[in-house]
Amino acid sequence: MDEGQLSIREAGLDDMDVIYKMICGLENMEMDRHGFDFVFKKNLISPNIRYFIASYAGEDAGMVSCHIQPLLHHAALVSEIQEMYVKDEFRSQQIGKALMEYVVGFAKSMGAVQMEVTSRSTRENAHRFYQREGFEKSHVKLVRYFKNDVK
Repeated sequence: MDEGQLSIREAGLDDMDVIYKMICGLENMEMDRHGFDFVFKKNLISPNIRYFIASYAGEDAGMVSCHIQPLLHHAALVSEIQEMYVKDEFRSQQIGKALMEYVVGFAKSMGAVQMEVTSRSTRENAHRFYQREGFEKSHVKLVRYFKNDVK
């Protein structure tokens, strides 16, 4: 990869379609566009959430989101990657590594004391990537899906 052709920028409202396509790629499905647009616009105005897009040779190649919040059980600001995606044709070209370095630098500059990421248990390649980038398996995430609740 020619690092001179790589750039990373903060995403804005004009990037909604780009982010939408990448999130659909991440989830391997077409997301509800109305719901996506609602959440994206709401998140853009939040001071705690940022989206970053990596472009290589002028083409959007990947994205990462960062959520920073104060947590009582840390008595500090904690950052979390909520979504990260690199298009198939750009994988194994250090785009993910560049996005990771960028988002970690951003989180540190905002005063976060650590970064967390949750990844579906079946995404073993993603787990290996995160571990190569310094993340440790330290917690178990449990989820309650409200759609399963009896009414």
